[in-house]
Formats: sequence, structure tokens, C-alpha cells
Amino acid sequence: MLTLYTYFRSSAAYRVRIALHLKNLAFAAVPVHLLRSGGEQHAPAYASRNPAHLVPTLESGAFTLTQSLAILEYVEEVHPLPALLPVEPQARARVRALALTVACDIHPLNNLRVLRYLKTDLKIEDARRDAWYRHWVALGFEALERLIAVEGFTGRFCHGDAPTIADCCLVPQVVNAQRLECPLDAYPAIRQVFAHCEQLDAFRRAAPAAQADAE
Repeated sequence: MLTLYTYFRSSAAYRVRIALHLKNLAFAAVPVHLLRSGGEQHAPAYASRNPAHLVPTLESGAFTLTQSLAILEYVEEVHPLPALLPVEPQARARVRALALTVACDIHPLNNLRVLRYLKTDLKIEDARRDAWYRHWVALGFEALERLIAVEGFTGRFCHGDAPTIADCCLVPQVVNAQRLECPLDAYPAIRQVFAHCEQLDAFRRAAPAAQADAE
């Protein structure tokens, strides 16, 4: 049995939820509230599982794994069907590059602990903090839009006509961008892929509003 330590609004945990649902894998979701009581991720019991004090964490029997991209790769290797990576090496590399554009270039600059540090420690007012968020989303989405729009690779999804780990990463970032009211009109390829993903049950079941800990 898989156990996923998650937070409904965490885009990193959201990626993993999507992948588990796409693969029809049963898992127990254990909420870790990142704001309540100073952040439940800092509690000793959870920190012993994830020394970085972050979500997600996946437990598979006695094996514990952190970092969403590592979890996605692990799940793909242990449960290869339906595949979330193409077969051909160049295609696999392209999908990983798309996923990493979100996970490395966009998300680390605007995740919850960064935004809280800007506000709480650096005393940056909300308007400037939100401008910071939108700036990095715009830079990342500009690059991602060009990468996704390459003819001959992108179909209904980021790569071809089946969802991959790139879509698992893209959708949570778009949802977060919508919540922070980032303009998305300039990214038609991203919006088209997002629209196709939203039609799939796995993406709907993984959405923040569908989680037991949603507020």
C-alpha cells in the first residue's frame, strides 16, 4: 500500500497525485497542513520522514521517498503502465525537460516557504510579493510556451496524445497561476494542453478542491 503525505494546495504533491491516479494506483493520502500550528511539516514525526520539511513524501512499505520528480520517476519504473514517459530516448528527454522547466525554473521561486519568507522576514508587502510571483511565472511560461508549441511533438498533451510527467507538472503550475491571477492569454499552447488535461478524471480527482483537506 502506498501512503502519500500531501497538502491540498501543494503543487509538488499535486503532481504526484495526478500520476498515481493516471496509473490507477490506490494510495492513502495523509494531509500535512503547511500553515496550521506553524506548519505541520515541521513536527518531529513528519520531519523524521522528510528532513527538508516539505511535501510530498511517498511511503511504499518500508521505503520512503521525497522530492516529487524522484517520486514520479520511481512510480514510473515500478508501475510502468500506463506509461508517463515515451519509449524513444529523445522523446523521454524532451518530456523530462518540460517537467523540469516547471519544477526547477518556476516552482522553487514561488512556492509557499519562499513567499512566506518574503512577507514575514523581509517585510515585503503583499502587492510586491505578488508581483514577484507573477514575474517568475511569466518568465517560465514564456519559455514553456515555446517548448510546447514545437510542431511534430506536442499533441493534445505536452508530448503527443497521452499525458506524461510533463503534464503532471504543468497542470498544478497553471492552477496556481490562476489562483494568483497571473495573465495567461499569451500562452495558447499551455492553455490548450491544460484544457485537455482537465477533461481526464485523474486530473480532476487530483485537483486541490477534490482533496479531503481542502479549505
